[in-house]
Amino acid sequence: MNRRHFLIQSAGAVAGVAAWADLHAADANPPPVGKVTKTPAEWRKVLTPEQYAVLREEGTEAPGTSPLNHEKRKGTFVCAGCALPLFDSRSKYDSGTGWPSFWEPIKGAVETKVDHKLVLPRDEYHCARCGGHQGHVFNDGPKPTGLRYCNNGVALKFVPA
Repeated sequence: MNRRHFLIQSAGAVAGVAAWADLHAADANPPPVGKVTKTPAEWRKVLTPEQYAVLREEGTEAPGTSPLNHEKRKGTFVCAGCALPLFDSRSKYDSGTGWPSFWEPIKGAVETKVDHKLVLPRDEYHCARCGGHQGHVFNDGPKPTGLRYCNNGVALKFVPA
């Protein structure tokens, strides 16, 4: 290999690594999500009673009741409270739990906190924009993340691609 060929290949490799690092740095630090705040009365005007109970009071819908359990089309699952895109349909899978489940949210779309309502603490997640309760995340999901975002179907709306 001559010197010129070596330098061109080296420069290309350095540029490729820099581009990869820039791409993944953007994924690690997504832009901030603008917050939506409403009074309980305002939320009651735009949500069904079931949506209000889950999204605003951190309730849980009965398993097996959501039509989104069977949704298989390409598209995006968005928050039923504010329409923030939360999950791409490619991350959805059948967990057998009776709730729509995903192995990864859209970057920056959800925020987590520890839930102590049951005997053992659980990781609860909410919409990053409106704070609407979505569900809980567990460490028993499929690859590549090994996570199961177990979502209340009533807290989501599906937008086909």
